[in-house]
Amino acid sequence: MVFPGQGTQSVGMGAAWRHDPAWSVVDRAEAALGEPLAALVLDAPAEVLARTREAQLAVLLTSLVVWEAVRARVPEPVAFAGHSLGQVSALIAAGALPLEDGVRFAARRAELTQAAADTHPGRMAALLGATPEQARTACDAAPDACWVANDNAPGQVVIAGTPDGVDAGCARAKELGVKRATPLNVGGAFHTPLMRSAAEGLVPVLTAVEFNRPSAPVVSNLDALPHPTADGWRAASAEHVTVPVRWRESTLALVDLGATTLLEVGHGTMLAGLAKRTIPDVPVRGVAIPDDAAALVLEEAR
Repeated sequence: MVFPGQGTQSVGMGAAWRHDPAWSVVDRAEAALGEPLAALVLDAPAEVLARTREAQLAVLLTSLVVWEAVRARVPEPVAFAGHSLGQVSALIAAGALPLEDGVRFAARRAELTQAAADTHPGRMAALLGATPEQARTACDAAPDACWVANDNAPGQVVIAGTPDGVDAGCARAKELGVKRATPLNVGGAFHTPLMRSAAEGLVPVLTAVEFNRPSAPVVSNLDALPHPTADGWRAASAEHVTVPVRWRESTLALVDLGATTLLEVGHGTMLAGLAKRTIPDVPVRGVAIPDDAAALVLEEAR
């Protein structure tokens, strides 16, 4: 089971689930935060979903509604994983993090990372066709100002840092023969040391959260290893915002655990696209709307 992160949001992404029993997830999330959230996945305009907190809550809620709808209809998962914010969705889906605590944590995580981005402005850029080694060499052009933020798939590595640092990194990448450096439309240098204040702010938030043993191992973005127990997730969930997302390695780890199919749970097909680059022989199924969930039931029945 794999869960997408920020960047997959779109207007009306959860509208198809409005009258499904799985919508109860939204009601529980609203009660946990004490604020209305339904509009985020029903009809919030694009300019609202461009804001970090709103975007992340919309992606999280949609993924969790979809999971609620399919969790009883699929075989027991081999493992769970999520890309960046999606790791929070994965922890909730695996039962390692109670839904209410997870929603409150995700909201605070978004607030603190945006505050860090406002204090330490930064940018991100995708290096298309780059190897991780090329990306690291490119970042060496701006020490302490540019870092690898996402190792997503073969040929897709994201760097991030200060505006000048990313400019220097992109220029160096082109000198190294990288095909293209594409700026990303995000509000900060996420998954870099510029998020240190956010990580520190999350420590007291997580102190009050009780992590549970997951129903199946959760592969962490931090080390690309499966974690079958509750141990270490409190510290890892804070540190997560400052370190690279090791998604390529995480995808390979899922296959090493015995996964023969990936189920992308939530809106969009971003993870399917990355999987095709990394594990092209492993099929990826997407569940985004009720018809997708029904198709899974029919497939099992056959």
